[in-house]
Amino acid sequence: MLAQEYLRLFNLDAQLLFDSALLAISIFVLFLLLSYLLFNPARKLLKDRQDRINNDITSAEADKEAAKALKAEYEAKLKDVNKEAEAILAEARQKAIRNQAKIVDEAKEEASRIIKRAQSEAELEKKHAMDDVKQEMIQIASMMAAKVVSASIDTQIQDTLVDETLKEMGESTWQSR
Repeated sequence: MLAQEYLRLFNLDAQLLFDSALLAISIFVLFLLLSYLLFNPARKLLKDRQDRINNDITSAEADKEAAKALKAEYEAKLKDVNKEAEAILAEARQKAIRNQAKIVDEAKEEASRIIKRAQSEAELEKKHAMDDVKQEMIQIASMMAAKVVSASIDTQIQDTLVDETLKEMGESTWQSR
């Protein structure tokens, strides 16, 4: 009985133990086979997915860095464009100021020429007026002298007398008026 009891471990007979061992070995072999057939492709699929995700992250970081560099470049270009625009505006302002000064100077010169021309014309008119007055005075004096002296004095003597009278009065009297 002891032998029978010994053969039956935990109330299990040898056939059941053999079947259990064979089942355990079969499950282990099936596990290895399915592991090779299913787990390795699943692991490969997960590894490929992980690699693709890592590549996408690396690519996104590279794109982000490129975008930062491009942004910095465009900001620098924008600053340069703003500086250039300010320089162009400053140059245009300076040019406008120079043109304004030039126009003012030309206007002053033109005004000076107009004033000089007006003064010379006024001087010329004054001279003509003085000559006209002088001629009228000569005629009036001649007529008065002719009436006073009467007809006995000829015109040559009369002109000589008028010229002498005018010389006595002085030409500066006529020009000072």
